[in-house]
Amino acid sequence: MCGILAIMNSPNGKTEEARKHALTLSKLLRHRGPDWSGCHISNGNILCHERLAIVGVDSGSQPLTNHDSSVVLTVNGEIYNHLELRKLLKKDVQFKTHSDCEIIIHLYEAIGLEFVGHLQGMFSFVLYDSNKDLFLVARDPIGITTLYRGKNSKHPNTVYIASEMKALQDDCDEIEVFPPGHIYNSESGKTVRFFKPDWWNLEQIPTKSSDLVQLREALEAAVHKRLMADVPFGVLLSGGLDSSLIASITVREADKILQCPDEDGSAIYNWPKVHSFSIGLEGSPDLKAAKEVAEFIGTKHHGFTFKIEEAHDALSDVIYHLETYDVTTIRASTPMYLLSRRIKAIGVKMVLSGEGSDEIFGGYLYFHAAPNSTEFHQECVSRVQNLHLSDCLRANKSTMAWGLEARVPFLDTNFLQIAMNIDSKEKLFGDNKMEKYILRKAFDDTDNPYLPHHILWRQKEQFSDGVGYSWIDSLKEAAESKISDQLFDQRHKRWTHDIPDTKEAYWYRTMFDSLFPNPAANSTVKRWIPRSDWGCSTDPSGRAQTVHTAAYGNNVTNGNSH
Repeated sequence: MCGILAIMNSPNGKTEEARKHALTLSKLLRHRGPDWSGCHISNGNILCHERLAIVGVDSGSQPLTNHDSSVVLTVNGEIYNHLELRKLLKKDVQFKTHSDCEIIIHLYEAIGLEFVGHLQGMFSFVLYDSNKDLFLVARDPIGITTLYRGKNSKHPNTVYIASEMKALQDDCDEIEVFPPGHIYNSESGKTVRFFKPDWWNLEQIPTKSSDLVQLREALEAAVHKRLMADVPFGVLLSGGLDSSLIASITVREADKILQCPDEDGSAIYNWPKVHSFSIGLEGSPDLKAAKEVAEFIGTKHHGFTFKIEEAHDALSDVIYHLETYDVTTIRASTPMYLLSRRIKAIGVKMVLSGEGSDEIFGGYLYFHAAPNSTEFHQECVSRVQNLHLSDCLRANKSTMAWGLEARVPFLDTNFLQIAMNIDSKEKLFGDNKMEKYILRKAFDDTDNPYLPHHILWRQKEQFSDGVGYSWIDSLKEAAESKISDQLFDQRHKRWTHDIPDTKEAYWYRTMFDSLFPNPAANSTVKRWIPRSDWGCSTDPSGRAQTVHTAAYGNNVTNGNSH
């Protein structure tokens, strides 16, 4: 992935001053793409790019152009089916680079605006066609990549686009999250949905029985296609179900590619041993479980520890990169941010991760309180629809803060089509079935096990808990010491929107406001909380749910707990 910035219909777009200003804004995204920078100006439209080279390393610098530079593209992402899509083109089409993203230009020229529905991958892009004076903006179906759109009331015809909000806050008095699965067409002035799966409708309740073989094979295929890379890669391994499954499948699929040298995965030949990475406080549940999984599946494992003080020191930087004040996101992002720095120092530029599974299968422990299967399913759909504001945002920005790309196989659209159409009654807990039962069962192979049995059936730990229970406890204690009762009681005078309900939330909100003073920045944040109307605690920690074996108030045996 990379960082993109575009100023379309710039009021001073043809001047050297405008170019310099655009480059200054683009530089704010350079952590996302430290490998190269590019800028292209056409008819007062400025497209910039900060590149993280993963595929086509030697020739994929951006912005990309067609044969006569009449079509220009700045894109952040990976198109996993780019070779397959070449079959839709005429045989005489000449590619200028080895980039998987160049297919976007040629597909647009070949079939027009419908091309975006053919793309399989994670992507955000701006495409400008100077012959038609037309520009398009699009974002992948689930919002794995981040994208923002801004406006300036003094220049109402100018549209600002950026991978991160920080590049817009100085120029825009209106900023919004660009919606996933949508494409904007400057000719019509409309932003329309192109991703329209049947399961997206909350009122459509699935009744199809699960096919565990189909489910397993779909996830394996999703992992396989994400091994497309020309650089060293690895897997994030917390020791929980989701990351452990992805790691195990990655090892198996990488071995298949090694046996088929014609496949598109050249990095595997130079980096044949899959590397896995975990982080936690000394003695944390995740570190122990991750080491055991790594030994079982045969990865080269790197387990890192962090100290509470180091994590607290990083909080302001985390909020700057994540662009949020959401408690859940900050709790989970801080260890991931620290881990990403360690990974990048080793020389790895891409990792596979397990985000999305809990939303698809209702894995969060508060789902135990779902009143019935219909509401269970609707909550799953709603969580998937909002992943771009929570876990996808965390996975993208925590890693890209250090120029590390995270790929998420669970959010493959083919896998989603299968998993989201399974009868929700089969996803419910109860009758001796724990959370994500059907996913666990799909990979419960006694003859050729994917994971140790007790790991496959390990209870859900949210990442912010699994790194060590005292991590969250320390944040609450720090907030208590920093935010007085008097300040907290007057929070309604300071904020009128999304008022913090805990001192921890108050603390994060003050840091966010100091980093992003533009009032428009607040509109891009959404808080992640469990369903209080189901009788659940609004504390996002898994331990706040009574079904957790180490729930608050129980005698916790973890050495890191108070």
